[in-house]
Amino acid sequence: MRCPKCGKDDTRVVDSRLQEASNAIKRRRECRSCGYRFTTFERCEDPIEVIKSDGSTQPFDRNKLLVGLMRATAKRDIDLIQLNTLIDDIELELRGRTLTAVSSHDIGDMVLKRLEKIDKVAYIRFASVYRDFQDIDEFLDELDKLR
Repeated sequence: MRCPKCGKDDTRVVDSRLQEASNAIKRRRECRSCGYRFTTFERCEDPIEVIKSDGSTQPFDRNKLLVGLMRATAKRDIDLIQLNTLIDDIELELRGRTLTAVSSHDIGDMVLKRLEKIDKVAYIRFASVYRDFQDIDEFLDELDKLR
């Protein structure tokens, strides 16, 4: 691992901790050259393919999902830790499946199911983009389902 401060690749691991919820390992490292300490995360890279609505595929991207969730939860009382926990939960569920591909529709449903328990406004915001509401009636139908 290269030191982010001096660029040397002579670092040592000071501490390692398993992040239970996210199936990741958090490592505290120290550069032997300059003494700078920094944190790294290791995450399983067993690719999950996402099948888009147009039939194309792309690798599952946590960051893309996080950006969508941040838009849906803007100006709501939901912190980044909650959003990462939600994504960890989804990723854990996906990795628990025997299939290596999942539709974007299934991922959207998984997000909505979890958002409904966290914040109804964020749920509606996410649903309006995910379900591509075309008019106010579709929006009202979704609100009625929430009630």
